[in-house]
Amino acid sequence: MCLAVPLKILSVDGDMAEAGIKTTRVRISIALTPGIGIGDWVLVHAGFAIHSIEEKQALETLELLEELDEFNRQQDNGGPSHR
Repeated sequence: MCLAVPLKILSVDGDMAEAGIKTTRVRISIALTPGIGIGDWVLVHAGFAIHSIEEKQALETLELLEELDEFNRQQDNGGPSHR
């Protein structure tokens, strides 16, 4: 399964950019997304920005990914505890 992750563009240097969320920063190619600039949100797959997205959509996607991570952690620990 392939997954593209929303990241915010923090700086641009030609066809490369620094993007991130929270404390995570990565260097990505923006060659496939002309017109992208600082402050824009993009979907990133395999080091490439592949599509621009609205901030609201990016934040909703990140929230869903966090919920999925929490669900997976609960499953790894035997599921949620019920008292």
